[in-house]
Amino acid sequence: MADRRFTGGWRRRTAGYGLAALLLASACSAPAAAPDATARQVQRTLDSRAAAVLHHDEGGYLDAVDPAAGTLRDAQRAEFVNLRQVPLSAWAYRVTGLSHDGARASAQVELSYRIDGYDSAPVVSDRVVELGERAGRWYVTGDRPADGAAQPLWQQGPVTVLRGTHSLVLGVGQDRTLLQEIARTEDRAVPAVSSAWPGTWAGKVVVLVPASLDSMAALLGAPPASYRGIAAVTTGEAGAAGTTPADRVIVNPEAYGVLGDLGKRVVLTHETTHVATRARTSPATPMWLSEGYADWVGYRGTGRTAAQAAPELQQAVRRGELPDELPSDADFGFEGGADRLARAYEGGWLACSLIAQRWGEAGLAAFYAKVGEQKHRAGAVEKAMNDELGTTPREFTTLWRSYVRDRLA
Repeated sequence: MADRRFTGGWRRRTAGYGLAALLLASACSAPAAAPDATARQVQRTLDSRAAAVLHHDEGGYLDAVDPAAGTLRDAQRAEFVNLRQVPLSAWAYRVTGLSHDGARASAQVELSYRIDGYDSAPVVSDRVVELGERAGRWYVTGDRPADGAAQPLWQQGPVTVLRGTHSLVLGVGQDRTLLQEIARTEDRAVPAVSSAWPGTWAGKVVVLVPASLDSMAALLGAPPASYRGIAAVTTGEAGAAGTTPADRVIVNPEAYGVLGDLGKRVVLTHETTHVATRARTSPATPMWLSEGYADWVGYRGTGRTAAQAAPELQQAVRRGELPDELPSDADFGFEGGADRLARAYEGGWLACSLIAQRWGEAGLAAFYAKVGEQKHRAGAVEKAMNDELGTTPREFTTLWRSYVRDRLA
């Protein structure tokens, strides 16, 4: 849900180890089975593979791979070793589509899994699994994400797992010291968020730390340029607590690494706020509120002044460019440049700071939740402002403009 560039302060998925489709036809293949029978046989192959994951059975995992595909088997063996480090409570495949041509098949598959103690519902990832038939049995000959799907962390290299008091940190290609520091920072962020946000939430966070910006982009299924300069993002699914998998905070080690201690603290507290407020965030929630509230929690208690937390907006105000309106969702896009994006975050933060100052922290949280309760964007902020703040969007915008000027001029 959120990206965070950190300016003086900080938004959602190709296959690892070269799992290319090595489509092998065997001279001793059995006659082609009927499509339904083939689908059942393919499902059995994948079921045995899933059972091997959960039982840490390397032999069983490799037994599903074509015995003649040496390169693929080596890659799958390495991937299994990586995967074995991840604390899983569930792992399953479901064939959702199948194309079949003699001794070759291509299956559209849903992979679902849960991280033990964190996911109350499975993470679902679409994959394409290629298979070949040998002596009447179907073997995996290729396994890759479907178009637009994410690359799992364990396909990027050996996984290091650290458990904090309130966090589970999974890293690839990172020094253990960095992962320990992230766990400590996240363990401070969770209580900070809980003290600000009165809603019920899990109170724990999964953090993924890939080796590089390119690796981060692969986890998100997006071009690296989309996340350059962004220290962390949070991914998740809208829904009530207990009905969706845990959000993942994904750290960009290149941008995160250049931050000072306070910057790192603000970034992870901001991202953790998105985790906590996920169930009360909906399409009705404007970006200025979701990002502004996360920044407000991130800076809460740090002693940062408005000038320190909103330098880009201050420069604009001092040039006589006081904004006329609250930041639009488009202002939070990358197309307008880094300055415009920074001003959008800063304007949202100041809007939430104004609400907290004038109506109290509880009033700010109640307003956030009321907006998220609405089914549609149109009228959502107007209703919540009327019900919780006793004002209108026009009146509030006037107050906000004066607040921005007074704090930054």
